[in-house]
Amino acid sequence: MFETRPLHPLFVAEATGIDLSRPAGPDLTQAIEQAMDRFGVLVVRGQTLSQAEQIRFAEAFGPLDLGLRKLPSGPAATRHRLEHEALIDISNVAPDGEVAARESRKVLSNLANQLWHSDSSFQAPRARYSMLYAVVLPSKGGETEFADLRAAYDALPADMKRDIAGLETEHFALHSRFGLGDTEYTPAQIAAIPPVRWPLVQRHPGSGRDLLFVGVHARAILGMSLPEGRLLLSDLLEHATQREFVYRHQWRVGDLVMWDNRATVHRGRRFDLSERRELRRSTTEDLPAPVAAAVRS
Repeated sequence: MFETRPLHPLFVAEATGIDLSRPAGPDLTQAIEQAMDRFGVLVVRGQTLSQAEQIRFAEAFGPLDLGLRKLPSGPAATRHRLEHEALIDISNVAPDGEVAARESRKVLSNLANQLWHSDSSFQAPRARYSMLYAVVLPSKGGETEFADLRAAYDALPADMKRDIAGLETEHFALHSRFGLGDTEYTPAQIAAIPPVRWPLVQRHPGSGRDLLFVGVHARAILGMSLPEGRLLLSDLLEHATQREFVYRHQWRVGDLVMWDNRATVHRGRRFDLSERRELRRSTTEDLPAPVAAAVRS
């Protein structure tokens, strides 16, 4: 029987009583969606999932996000290591199966995952749910932290809520890479992933709660000078990632963690890059409910 146990005072729960290697029927899918609306992050431990089974589970929640293939460092840029292109390889493993060199494009790209972000906020449609499955873990480090954007908005002072009401932000895929010194992209590569705009304050469609949609992909606030907008975004992201809003997940092999990119930001933590770390991610698009249902049927 599907049950949840809270892991944090504000959000996040462990889900039990489910075997994700089996097809998720409508009742279980609905129960998971309701739990996601409440908690934002679900932890499912002790799973044994093939790549095909992980994709099948993800597809129960809508069409898969394939937008990362457009990125210069995405699956289309190099030989894909996994069997299914729809899976995103969150690892430091090269296509030949060996641990990648620290200076490799793959490692440099994945280091950006250690910054606070929502998956695919730089594209439209953006990501709805991400599901990350642990295959091989380093001896220490490599945790993943999540922050609750709904609780962060609730805790803003009333005057700040008034100041940011109605503002729009520009999200750009390479903004975080540029900040880390990863700047070797051609004009054509940059033009292939144009920025998108999102409201800074949004209402979560499942819970009905307002949230603060910030993250490292947000590079500007429309109507503000670039420095003023970036300083405000930095302040808001600092506010949203205070300890009281954050859950740190200590991975075990066989864990699948599922999160709502519209309600949370996350980041990976540092680990020894000479040690093997293999996780694989499946992600669904954030489509209007009738459209998503039509695609699934």
